[in-house]
Amino acid sequence: MSTSNYLLTLCLPLLTVLLVFAIKHVSAVLQARARFAQDDAYRQLAAQAAQTQAETAAQLAAIGAALARLESRTASVEQILKQVE
Repeated sequence: MSTSNYLLTLCLPLLTVLLVFAIKHVSAVLQARARFAQDDAYRQLAAQAAQTQAETAAQLAAIGAALARLESRTASVEQILKQVE
């Protein structure tokens, strides 16, 4: 067996093992980046939902105030109509 064949039979399995570990490491890094991007998108969506919920609550409060004013006006109109009868 020549020296080059001997070194080749030793180096190829070691190189294969190193290549497998490198591929696994790159895969883990890419998965972490994808997970981080997904988490960031979820955070943005949650912030947008909270902002929309606050806006909806403000609009609901304004509608409630307008309804209260209408109820008081209706009550005063009913009282005036009862006095006219």
